Amino acid sequence: MATTTVCIGSFTSVKALWEKRIQKQKEELSTEREHRQKASLSKLAHAWEDRISLAKLKTKVIKEDGRLILKIEKEEWKTLPSSVAKLDHLQEWQLHRINLTKIPTFIGKFRNLLVLDLSRNSIVEIPREIGQLIKLQELLVSYNKIKAVPKELSSCENLEKLDLAVNRDICDLPQQLSNLKKLYHLDLSMNQFTTIPSAVLNMPALEWLDMGSNKLQQLPEAIDRFVNFMDNPLELQVSLPPCESPEEEEERELFGIEFMHAYIQQSIEQRRTDASTVDVMVTINNEE
Repeated sequence: MATTTVCIGSFTSVKALWEKRIQKQKEELSTEREHRQKASLSKLAHAWEDRISLAKLKTKVIKEDGRLILKIEKEEWKTLPSSVAKLDHLQEWQLHRINLTKIPTFIGKFRNLLVLDLSRNSIVEIPREIGQLIKLQELLVSYNKIKAVPKELSSCENLEKLDLAVNRDICDLPQQLSNLKKLYHLDLSMNQFTTIPSAVLNMPALEWLDMGSNKLQQLPEAIDRFVNFMDNPLELQVSLPPCESPEEEEERELFGIEFMHAYIQQSIEQRRTDASTVDVMVTINNEE
């Protein structure tokens, strides 16, 4: 007759091992369930915050000259909530002194944007998505902390005005910006330029350029437009085409007006003199 030997110690060890595994699985399931609940609550809270933010942003939307404008001044925002992307019908942003540190990457969704005015904030960079704003006419980001300008800005083919003044650290511009065929106003004052970027010299429509308070040491031979170079340490002998100051131009216009006035008066007096001479001659002839 065969006998079966059972090792009680081994059975107890296996049982304990399985119980540990089961307990660990229960704990993992419980932890996962808690994480899901927290994530769900976090999503609900985030969605609720977005709703509140969107409602607040909608109160900041005004209409001026037929344009829908998001206008916020002297408030603390730092970053814009993702819910603002739902206001993609906006045509203008005016966000001043709100301590904004970042232009959101979803800025590219605002395809109807004509003016982006983010002056006097703490923005450190312009995102590449800015190039998706093909209708943009004005980009105003003066008094920020921007260090460089992305080449993608050259895709804003309707850009007419670019203000980068008082960022203090910009020292060059991408060559691609020379493709901005409609840009006529460019303010680069109070930065770190040591020379005029070649991109600027090749901008076909540029009429107004301010490079005051930079570190310009030399001017390229190709410079042939009226520009502002005030407060730059220029020491080289530079010859520029003669241009009239506003006072000289005003004096010239006044002289022209005075000259025309005197000419007209002289013509009138001459006609009167001629008429008197004719009258006298007629009288004398009659007497004869």
